[in-house]
Amino acid sequence: MDRFETLTAFVAVADRRGFAAAARALGTSPPAITRAVAALERHLGVTLFHRSTRAVSLTDEGAAFLDRARRILADLREAEQIVMGGRSVPRGQFYVTAPVMFGRLHVLPVIGALLATHDALSARMMLIDRNVRIVEEGIDVAVRIGALADSALRVVAIGSVQQTIVASPAYLARHGAPADPAALAAHRCIVGSGVRVGSAWPFGTKGDMVVDIVPRLTVNTIDATIAAAEAGLGMANVLSYQSAEAIAAGRLVRVLEVHAPAPLPVSLLYDAGRAAMPAVRLFIDAMRERSRQGAWG
Repeated sequence: MDRFETLTAFVAVADRRGFAAAARALGTSPPAITRAVAALERHLGVTLFHRSTRAVSLTDEGAAFLDRARRILADLREAEQIVMGGRSVPRGQFYVTAPVMFGRLHVLPVIGALLATHDALSARMMLIDRNVRIVEEGIDVAVRIGALADSALRVVAIGSVQQTIVASPAYLARHGAPADPAALAAHRCIVGSGVRVGSAWPFGTKGDMVVDIVPRLTVNTIDATIAAAEAGLGMANVLSYQSAEAIAAGRLVRVLEVHAPAPLPVSLLYDAGRAAMPAVRLFIDAMRERSRQGAWG
């Protein structure tokens, strides 16, 4: 078994905290993953994992090795793509991450178009509503919504999205629309748990007027938040691309628009070493074009 396969197996076990889960992710068998990790441990002369019948965890040596292993795999994959594809034709695997709903609505169509056009390209999408380490995870491009922390990564601005407070027509018919943000205290509100704003809802152009919401319902996904609002269970604070379809169909109505905070930027982040990859350039161009068409504004 070659070094690339053993490193891949090691990182998969570390990320998924189990040999069986790593095997499922890599499309192989648990014994094959066990053999790969054992071979790597023999080569390094250290134990990388604490193993028990209930859990798998990194040893100190394993934790110290993990980031370097990820970087090695990312560098190797980048080198393969450049050598295999030159600097014009996208080849190999393209790895992108994005927020769950944004990725489903706006990244997946772009990826689908790239795959339909370029037979030698494959793609991997990590849709998750939290930021992940781009370089360490070997990600080619990350889609981020909101203000960005300073970093050495390259940033391409591709548009913005707006906070929207929404409710169903039936809810508004029963309870009326709030005249100002403070009036939300008298309304039933739906709050996201583990997503964007929780129970502190910002208003005003600078977002400096914050209303603390007492939730009637708390959920942990945007899809459930939208569904609950459509069902008339209360008002929800979501982003424009998340509510656009329901608003266009008349299932939801915007309220408090004049009090909305400034739009949040939508950005693409990538390491400078990825800039020459054809898939990265094509993806950035396609996302810019989608933004120009007003897809999520």
